[in-house]
Amino acid sequence: MPLLPWTEIDTVLLDMDGTLLDLHFDNHFWLQHLPQRYAELHGISRELADAELLPLFHAQAGQLNWYCTDFWSRELALPIRDLKREVAELIALRPDADTFLAAVRTAGKRVVLITNAHRDSLSLKLERIELAPYFDRLISSHDYGFPKESAQFWFALQQDFAFDPARSLFIDDSLPILRSARAYGIGHLLAVRQPDSRQAPKDTEEFAAVEDYRDLLQNL
Repeated sequence: MPLLPWTEIDTVLLDMDGTLLDLHFDNHFWLQHLPQRYAELHGISRELADAELLPLFHAQAGQLNWYCTDFWSRELALPIRDLKREVAELIALRPDADTFLAAVRTAGKRVVLITNAHRDSLSLKLERIELAPYFDRLISSHDYGFPKESAQFWFALQQDFAFDPARSLFIDDSLPILRSARAYGIGHLLAVRQPDSRQAPKDTEEFAAVEDYRDLLQNL
């Protein structure tokens, strides 16, 4: 983990799920809770539920629909918002993420949350974890109509919230999204080594990765 050149960073752009929040909630919901409730409500086996759902999930991966609670509520005829509330106790902050946020705010950096999460999901998580006071803006890609994987998202973000890409730090747990940000010209990029606390650390390939948020505060 290299030292960040904080004198060259004005804006800190942060993902939410897997970056500031433990990805365990989302993985558990989509891979365990939702298939189980789908099986119960449709009167089918869990195995058949998985067989029906997984191809649908794969077909939407990386697209805005994948992150859209309205889309999945229609597609599956299930109240996705309500089902998420059933396991909301699993929503958790990653260790020292709040310490990091407080420090970059105190240092005078502009701090912006940019998430692919639908506004419904964002609202639920903000009910459980008090993140909003740390940010200048809370932006969902649904506001623009393009996911962060798309170059159009970054152009829309620039129009909405003027910033210097070269003097910005962006942290995200998705490698395709980090590559999209790099292509747009974001100057400082970090991945996340272990987005889900219940799963093994992952290979972040060409990107340096956050393992401990306190380590990022050196030189700040």
